[in-house]
Amino acid sequence: MKIDIDESSPVQRKIRVELPPETVTHQFSRAYQDLGRRVRVKGFRAGKAPRSVLQGIYGDEIKGQVRSQLVEDSLSEVIKERGLQIVSRPEIEANDLEEGHGFSFSAVFEVKPEIEVKDYLAVEVEKVKVAVTDAQVESALERLRESYARLEPEADREVVQQGDFVSLDFEGSIAGKPFPGGKGENYLLEIGGGRALPQFESAVVGLKVGQRQVVQVTYPDNYSNRDLAGKAVDFSVVVHDIKRKVLPVLDDDFAKDHGQCASLEELTGTIRKRLEDELKQIQDEELKEQIVRQLIARHSFTPPPAMVERQTRYLMERNQERGTSGEVPPSLEETRKALEERALRQVQATLLVEKIAALEHFEVSEKEVQERIDNLARAAGEKGKTVREFYSRSDSRDDLRAQMIFDRTLAFLLERAKIKEVDPEPAKVDDRAKKS
Repeated sequence: MKIDIDESSPVQRKIRVELPPETVTHQFSRAYQDLGRRVRVKGFRAGKAPRSVLQGIYGDEIKGQVRSQLVEDSLSEVIKERGLQIVSRPEIEANDLEEGHGFSFSAVFEVKPEIEVKDYLAVEVEKVKVAVTDAQVESALERLRESYARLEPEADREVVQQGDFVSLDFEGSIAGKPFPGGKGENYLLEIGGGRALPQFESAVVGLKVGQRQVVQVTYPDNYSNRDLAGKAVDFSVVVHDIKRKVLPVLDDDFAKDHGQCASLEELTGTIRKRLEDELKQIQDEELKEQIVRQLIARHSFTPPPAMVERQTRYLMERNQERGTSGEVPPSLEETRKALEERALRQVQATLLVEKIAALEHFEVSEKEVQERIDNLARAAGEKGKTVREFYSRSDSRDDLRAQMIFDRTLAFLLERAKIKEVDPEPAKVDDRAKKS
């Protein structure tokens, strides 16, 4: 086998392969022998049909099979011998195939670039000095309290007020015509809760229980549903009942019943510890992000376009699954342009961290992969079976292993980074308080 490799770019290779006549003849012989064992030809015993007969019936099919097998076998051999890391489907161009003659073909594909990683230990990063505040602990405790609130009927009042929970029927129409999604029955609405259009919630204030009334709502021009954007809608509304939210008392009994703690003081401490753990995780992720940014800035290389394109498609699918609400979503072209930039950076990070992992000889055993799958399945609850089925595929397990190695490598880099603590800007303190 004669091999010629062209490096048309740092991430593209073109391989030309020439196979001698004896290799072609041998592959044809194997193909016809296998065919003779598999098929039955009328007038001949099983496995006794002459090759000339088989060739007359299956000649074109066998020729295609031989061609594919020759390309696959020889290309795999070249890739293994040369240690090429292919990241795209090869584009094949082949000459005519004739038994007894030589066969040649070329394959063009993308490969991972050769990266010389340096200065990846002791990367200097900045950690903002931020601590969990008493106000954040109180806010988290109040959210826990809110989660155990109950709704009680408002017996002495029939007129809807701000903050009420109401059960209502509604039916919307535009110029007297109903529209899809404009009707609901026994819909529970918190007035001022922000679940519905603010104009609709405001219009319900002042309505009386049991009396059907028509309220008009004008949807904003940038509303996500273009059929309603900027339109005036008439809603026929009837309120069935009014409820108020009653919060439990924050005391030791609440801590025992809902916090799995012996006292309110212990529950408060547990919440503070959880917030501190969450803050540390956020800070660690920010530090890892700084490390990745610096590594990308220090190493100039071209990532394979095929990898960037795959990651872009993945991000677009994720973006489509999340959807948008409230405002008109950006165009597909705008979304793709923004996500392409993110995908490019993610591929650069993946290749750099992958190279560092190889230099540091990081590996993840099959046992560790299985333990992670078991944990994911347990966390998924009723969907645990689906999780296990997904990771029963070898490609899914390989992706999970790669992610585990990526995470382990970043943790290694963070442990060896030079962390400088800096005072936060006032605005950043406020932002963190809101996030927590």
